[in-house]
Amino acid sequence: MQRIMVIGVSAGAGKSTFAARLGKALEMDVFHLDAFFWKPGWVEASIEEFTQAQQEMIKNRTSWIVEGNYTATFDIRAEKADTIIYLDLPLRVCLYRVIKRWLTNLGKRRPDLGGECTERMEWAFIKFIISTYRPRKKAMKARLDFYQKDKLVVRLKGKAAIEYFLQEIERSKSSTAS
Repeated sequence: MQRIMVIGVSAGAGKSTFAARLGKALEMDVFHLDAFFWKPGWVEASIEEFTQAQQEMIKNRTSWIVEGNYTATFDIRAEKADTIIYLDLPLRVCLYRVIKRWLTNLGKRRPDLGGECTERMEWAFIKFIISTYRPRKKAMKARLDFYQKDKLVVRLKGKAAIEYFLQEIERSKSSTAS
C-alpha cells in the first residue's frame, strides 16, 4: 500500500477522516480532492485545472493517499494507485454525518476543503446524496470489480469494519516501530 485511493459510497462516508487517520498511521501524505476542486468562495475548478492538479499531485510521488470520489477524474488516480479502499455505509449514516459536519463547522473553514471555503449546506446537495446513492453504489461495485484484477481493493462495509481496519494498520505500524 504505497499509492492509495480512499473513496466512499457518498458524501458523509468518512473519507476525509479515514484518510487522515490512515495517513498518520502509515506516515504518508494525504491529499483531499475537495481542496483541488473548490476555489475560494465555492467556485468550481474547470475540469482541465482539476485534472492537471491531480496529475501534478501524483506525478513524482512514490507514495500518497488521495481522498475523494470525483468520478470524472477517477481513472487518473486509479491508473497509478496500487490500493483502492471503499467505505460503504448506509444512506442514513451518510446523511446524518453530512448534517452533523455542517452544524459542527458552521461558519468555519475546513482543512479538507483547502481552508478556502466556509462551511455551507444547500438543499441541492442533500437531494444529490439521496437521489444518487443507489445508482452510485451499483456503478462503484462494477468499477471496483474491474480494478480488483490488478489492484488491492478493500471494501469496508459499516463503521465496525472501518474501525477494525484502521486499528489493525495502527497496531501493525506501532509493533514495527518498537
